[in-house]
Amino acid sequence: MAWGKTDLSGDSARRGGPSWTPLLAHLLDVAATAGVLWDLHLPPHIRRRLTQAFGAGSEATARKVVMLLAALHDLGKASSCFLGQWQHGRGNARAKQQAKAWEEQARTAGLPLGDDLAHAFYARHEHITAVVLPRLLGCACTECGGTGERHEGLHDAAVLLGGHHGHIPHPETVDRARGAAPVAQWEDVHAAIVQTVADAIGLDLATVAKVVDPVRPSARIAFLYLVYLADWIASDPEFFHFRTHTTPVTDWWQAALQEADQAVRARRLVRWQARPVTWEEMWPDTPVPRPFQADGIRLVPAAEQTMVVVESDTGSGKTRLALWIAHHLARTCGYSGLYMALPTRAAGNQVAAELRKFLKSVLEPGEVQNMALVHGTAQATDLVHQLIDAHQAQGDPLTDLSSTVETATCTDGGLAVLDPWYLRRCLALVAGFGVGTIDQIALAPQGSRHWALRLGALMCKVVIIDEAHAYELFQQNLLGAAVEWLAEGGASLVVLSATLPRSIRKQLTAAWRRGLGKTGDDDGSRGPIMVIDHNGRLRRGGPLPEDPKTPKLLTAIELREDPGEKDLVTGLLAQARDGGCVVVRSTRVDPCRSRFREAVRLARASGWQPDEILILHGMLLPRHRLLLETRLADLLGPGPEGHRNPNRPHRLLVFATGVIEQSLDLDFDHGVTDPCPLDIAVQFRGRIHRHAVNNPHRPPWCRTTRLIMLWQQDPYGLPIVEPPDFQAGRPTGTYDGLVYAPYVLAATWHTLTQHRDDDGIVRLQTPRDSAWALENVYGEPIQGAGAAQKLLDRTHAAYLDALADEAGQAEERIFRPYTRRRRTPTATYELASGHAQGDGDSGGMTGMAAVSRLGEESVDCLILYQQPDNTLTYDHTGLLKADLAQRSPTRNVSAYRRQQKDFLANTLAIPKRWWNGRRRLQPIMDWPKHPQPALKNKPVILVAPDGACLSGPLGRLRYDYTTGLERI
Repeated sequence: MAWGKTDLSGDSARRGGPSWTPLLAHLLDVAATAGVLWDLHLPPHIRRRLTQAFGAGSEATARKVVMLLAALHDLGKASSCFLGQWQHGRGNARAKQQAKAWEEQARTAGLPLGDDLAHAFYARHEHITAVVLPRLLGCACTECGGTGERHEGLHDAAVLLGGHHGHIPHPETVDRARGAAPVAQWEDVHAAIVQTVADAIGLDLATVAKVVDPVRPSARIAFLYLVYLADWIASDPEFFHFRTHTTPVTDWWQAALQEADQAVRARRLVRWQARPVTWEEMWPDTPVPRPFQADGIRLVPAAEQTMVVVESDTGSGKTRLALWIAHHLARTCGYSGLYMALPTRAAGNQVAAELRKFLKSVLEPGEVQNMALVHGTAQATDLVHQLIDAHQAQGDPLTDLSSTVETATCTDGGLAVLDPWYLRRCLALVAGFGVGTIDQIALAPQGSRHWALRLGALMCKVVIIDEAHAYELFQQNLLGAAVEWLAEGGASLVVLSATLPRSIRKQLTAAWRRGLGKTGDDDGSRGPIMVIDHNGRLRRGGPLPEDPKTPKLLTAIELREDPGEKDLVTGLLAQARDGGCVVVRSTRVDPCRSRFREAVRLARASGWQPDEILILHGMLLPRHRLLLETRLADLLGPGPEGHRNPNRPHRLLVFATGVIEQSLDLDFDHGVTDPCPLDIAVQFRGRIHRHAVNNPHRPPWCRTTRLIMLWQQDPYGLPIVEPPDFQAGRPTGTYDGLVYAPYVLAATWHTLTQHRDDDGIVRLQTPRDSAWALENVYGEPIQGAGAAQKLLDRTHAAYLDALADEAGQAEERIFRPYTRRRRTPTATYELASGHAQGDGDSGGMTGMAAVSRLGEESVDCLILYQQPDNTLTYDHTGLLKADLAQRSPTRNVSAYRRQQKDFLANTLAIPKRWWNGRRRLQPIMDWPKHPQPALKNKPVILVAPDGACLSGPLGRLRYDYTTGLERI
């Protein structure tokens, strides 16, 4: 009897169970789990796709065939090279002895093991599966040892199973595996395993070859998604026990069915059963939808897949409309949940609170659903820990990630929780509800490890993309491919934006229709809400800009020459001395920090207290940044149920980078910004006079909504928008031109200057002015600009080159469901991954690693404080002693979770460019090694309580818990 899993962790031994479980038993566990997931987890549209691909239209047949194929994912483990790993791989002496005893039993029983297991021809077991399975299921082609035609469906299914560890294999990879399990040696064993599994399921093997035809791209992804989940769940020792090899197979199957049902329900993988809920029940604090929201409700199709694009000003209620649409589609179409994608982690953290409130209203009383915060530092946020501890009336939400949520109860509404299982790689998207960054969607159509899991999870849901204008062209192209997959896979999509350029709208619309395979009609209607139904038909609605009932957002933008940090800060301190909450938005961290320090220096002389001046940017440790974001939300966020926030300060001065305008629900009285694209300026304006309840209380000097945009001018009065370039004869310039395309900055400046009133103020009224303003910047190149034309022409040429490069890089990385010209399904082998793209985090060919956004690369470094007594702590005060012991995620669950949370809270991404130039950092390989087990192989920087660097790039860095990390 071949072994399938061994008790390396000791879980089975602690239960008094055997040291290994038979391969056949594990395969039956996976088959049972796949069946339960089919019944409880997969939404109807995914089951329909699998039914056509694996059942020729019969759902009952497809369910059994998918169960069989999912079970056979590990068939390649029945090979000498795999089975020899127990004795000749890693393991302690006890494990080696157990392996030796197993081998003796196996040889006695007639298992055809090779003579020398330590040197057996090696191939990965999943690739062996891809080789041997088609022959066993009825293919008679020459590759399978016959003379008949190749059964493409069986080969496709086998190759997909060959990707169950994350990467669909390349043809040459599969070919190399042929020598690892010779037919003459292993075919009888393999055939017996296949027949036994089929008998347990109740499937006639002759049926398989007749019905397996996974041509549709989304069916392949859905199949692999199901295999991933079934295998991971069935490998969980918390629910599945090792079987004694002498027990009858029928007993194994009955145990598998019971444990699979228990595991799927315990992980809350039962799809969302959305109940009818009125708008008032969903949003009791705003019981009547605004006219704009009511129009959106009327436009959404009654019961079919759809794409909705909502364009409206910040604060108009787009998010609540999107959640209503998601609930409606889940109720009528059977989607398993929803995922909200936002441009930044900070935005996701804040919107997650709104989603949590939404779930409390729409879930049945006592119903519990998983809600995940999906980004790289999610475990460092309080919200994740609060969700995991949601079942406790009292608890430590910051530390205990191991707490069970099985006893969660709620009597007055539903409850959002998070099972720690979903903190594993890629699994957060599988949770019924998620809020996170756009990166998850951008990675989904790329060949990073487990990309099909990401994509499959999204295809089961309603996907909401917020702030769709906020992504670079590289990301927009990735999103286009993802949108095409989502449409083909039956998902629904809601796109939100305050300032969506026509080009992006057209790109997303075209991608959706390509995925549907429908062109559809455009009824010519107008409005800020666009709906595309399942046939590709497009219609619009919602209040038109000229409609008197349309809410109008007035913004006065004043262009000023940048006076320098001292004069700017002095003026703001004087202006707001008697009241006013002011935000200064810097494009880059360095000027943000410099302005903040100048303000603190001048504070007391200007009658201000230092704690009335704050700074927020991306070079703060998550431990400090999250606390600051929470404080800002407490001070400047909305009050209870539409009332004025009682914590709102009389005055406040905040210096921030672009993170301030990304979905943070903050209300400032006045704003200043560095040069930025027009759509970013309008988005930033959404944080000024955001909450109308504060309008009567604003100081007289900032009663009018005004945004100051600072510019540097050259001697001819033109804006400086390009970075310095000594080769081109530009010794002066702005480094803002490295963040934003110089042409877009120049076009923004020209558009605004051409629309100034006599008093020099640009008065924009959105949505009336949105279209022309955006098209002036992002549409056809500007002509007839007079003195600025030469600047516009030069920067536009560079802009087109940069766009072409971004588009090319995206196209090299992405998988599409269909070919672009003839729309033929992409072949399974063309979805092979891992060879070039790496794991999405590292590896792959140079320049080809799967990435969600371009820009400079960075290195994650752990920053700890070293106290005078050499104690290492997470904080400068020395109160939080660092746990640096080796923690096991299985044996020391609580301590491990606490440690990982703390490490994430103290980890910062350092730009790789800091290792270049005059002030370059020492190579990481030259940094001191630390003896503590948890610090092994980690780039570690030790700083003194005052922020001075003590170890790592000694003397080259400084970290201040207020101003962040900087080179010195």
